[in-house]
Amino acid sequence: MAETHSIKFYPVGNGDTSQIILSGGRRVLLDFCHRPKAEDDDTPEIDLKRQLKDELSAAERNNFDVVAFTHADLDHIQGSTDFFELEHAAIYQGEGRVKITELWVPAAMLLEEAEKDQQQEEFVLLRQEARHRLLEGKGILVFSRPKALVDWLTPKLEARGEPANARDHLFIDAGTVVPGFTLKNDGVEFFCHSPFIKHCDEGDIIRNSAALVFNVRFRADGRDYDFLAVGDAEWCDLEDIVGITKFHKNDDRLRWNLYNIPHHCSYKALSDEKGDRETTPKPLVKELLLHGQPDAYLVSSSCPIPNLRSAYSEIQPPHIQARNCYERYLRAIGGRRFLVTMEEPNERKPAPIVFEVAYGGITLERSRIMGAPAIVSSVPPRAG
Repeated sequence: MAETHSIKFYPVGNGDTSQIILSGGRRVLLDFCHRPKAEDDDTPEIDLKRQLKDELSAAERNNFDVVAFTHADLDHIQGSTDFFELEHAAIYQGEGRVKITELWVPAAMLLEEAEKDQQQEEFVLLRQEARHRLLEGKGILVFSRPKALVDWLTPKLEARGEPANARDHLFIDAGTVVPGFTLKNDGVEFFCHSPFIKHCDEGDIIRNSAALVFNVRFRADGRDYDFLAVGDAEWCDLEDIVGITKFHKNDDRLRWNLYNIPHHCSYKALSDEKGDRETTPKPLVKELLLHGQPDAYLVSSSCPIPNLRSAYSEIQPPHIQARNCYERYLRAIGGRRFLVTMEEPNERKPAPIVFEVAYGGITLERSRIMGAPAIVSSVPPRAG
């Protein structure tokens, strides 16, 4: 039987939510951004809560195998504490809430500090959930093991009568493959590019720098395909990733057939200078872009990016200068398309962008304005 995996990107405005659905049925959700205004049918943003519940209902399930929060910015977690069942307090449990079998978070999320008047904010509730699961020793993986987190955890384990290393198996280091998924059994593996220990142990924690970054490698009937899931990393973080990955001779983990553009097409993922008409990427970021494979796709999880005169003076992302840069390098590698979540199939009522991963390569399925599905195929990816 042919193996087919899928990847969905949801139109949530300047925010991130994507889902990986494996041929065997396992589901991995990357970030969650539900805009309350999206519950109004007149808004272009998707009603994410309703959409995901409908998808789970159709699959006859009420859980995700993995929910990964790349970092704690609101546009990556908004509405999550109303949608998911949280194990640390009964008030966040009950009928209608979706269960998380395994939670993936960067170490920075457990080290978030909050003022007294912030205790009900979502980043604090997710911090409490992550800490609870880590102490209980199940249902979580924490990416990076900074000293600050070890110093917090060790006395709590000792108070429970457990050794300091009792939770070591729940920490994942950059440069390693995440346990729990294999190419042989699941048709996918997750290689952790970031965060690094320095992101939490060297001064103030910057969420974007301390965020999760993965090379997600799919295998379908013996052929491999790479999805680079980058969160909100900035250019300096990407240069670190490229340099360290090459140093350890893991260059193949920089390849991509699908690239989720960081930070809603901000120029800061390319350089510290926007440029007048087009952003010029830093050298190692340029190298990363050139690791794209023929017929690759770029996806910007963002609001529309019109090529209008007024767009060139916009301060907040998305930035047209960044789009021009990405499209230049997409042409250079013989890539296929640059897609914006809030533009497909139209700006009035965008729909999820769906990719399929199968033996024949990568296919883009998109709904036309009239509602008829279209399939756009690429050439087969390299053999595994």
